[in-house]
Amino acid sequence: MYSCRKLRDDLVYVGVEDRRLHLFENLFPLDRGVSYNSYLLLDEKTVLLDTCDQTVSRHFIENIEFALAGKALDYLVINHMEPDHCGSIQDLYEKYPKLSIISNAKTFQMLDQFYQMTIPVDRKVEVKEGDEFSVGRHTLKFVFAPMVHWPEVMFTYDMTDKTLFSADAFGVFGCNNGNILAHEQRYKDKDFLDDARRYYSNIVGKYGPQTQAALKKALSLEVEMLCPLHGPIWTEDLSFIIDKYDKWSRYLPEEKAVVILYNSVYGNTETVVDHFALELGIRGVKNIKAYDVSKTDVSYCIAECFRASHLVFAGTTYNNNLFPKMENLITDMKNLNVQNRKIAILENGSWAPQSGKLMKKAFDEMKNMSYIGDILTVKSASVDRSALEKLADEVADSVLGKE
Repeated sequence: MYSCRKLRDDLVYVGVEDRRLHLFENLFPLDRGVSYNSYLLLDEKTVLLDTCDQTVSRHFIENIEFALAGKALDYLVINHMEPDHCGSIQDLYEKYPKLSIISNAKTFQMLDQFYQMTIPVDRKVEVKEGDEFSVGRHTLKFVFAPMVHWPEVMFTYDMTDKTLFSADAFGVFGCNNGNILAHEQRYKDKDFLDDARRYYSNIVGKYGPQTQAALKKALSLEVEMLCPLHGPIWTEDLSFIIDKYDKWSRYLPEEKAVVILYNSVYGNTETVVDHFALELGIRGVKNIKAYDVSKTDVSYCIAECFRASHLVFAGTTYNNNLFPKMENLITDMKNLNVQNRKIAILENGSWAPQSGKLMKKAFDEMKNMSYIGDILTVKSASVDRSALEKLADEVADSVLGKE
């Protein structure tokens, strides 16, 4: 059963929503599912912009067949070769064997790596940065965006209708549930913004400089419609999502906030964290969140590291090292280039506390991390309350601008 929606008289959304997938890239939890966006341009030549994951291929092909209404499919533009966007290519090519593919050299190399397809040379249209291609009323311009977040990524800009097809840039986790335009959703609400931030920080977060370069190219264009490969389409208030991507890709805190990330084997470290959070509240700090890294998926913790200005880490010593879940989080932070944060450290160890020193060593290898106060040591269930309150004073003063 087809499910399409016209975006303009000659532009149709033919994407598919996936509520069955539990883990994106077999890693990130999908509480609200995910959309695979694809767009069909109906001009003198018909052009499909990207495909969908192979698991939804049948539904996707039905959408295209309905939207074409008996016309041939002339071109496929591949902006990004990741399998959630190229998984239906082989099925599509079998359905429309005269199809020509428009993309860049790196994409064609990857196409051969992923699929055993024989595409005649005259049906491969290789484009370079800034090339233009007319399909009738519309002229498409190709803007390269390498490492956002794969090396072959490009954007396609419809110069006629000022539409930017932006690959994975500006993507958001979650199904659209019929409201495929951002202004039809409550896009300023917490749930939406959390999914947008978690998508960016975990999928694209490592590539901030490359995202900045792509943003500069995008902002040089006059864009009236922004069409990403995941999440809603933007026809109003485009600056909202663009500004978020700008801040995230510069690794600037989104909010003055304290996020406490802790692990606790028997509950003693958690008790100290609870008391520390109360002390921050007493001192007037209002934006506080605490997460047990053993229970909270690391992707949510990473998103919070991108959101908050102040991070407090409370970790136990485990086998003379870091607790595995805490070590995994900190390694992820390093891999995703988290930087420009203010950090306070609490450690716990019953006989040989090591975790504070090990956490600090890891943070020293990240960019522009500054420390608040001294490492606070907890021994089993025992903590120096005056030292804890002193650290609470220092964190609160930093957050509230009294330092």
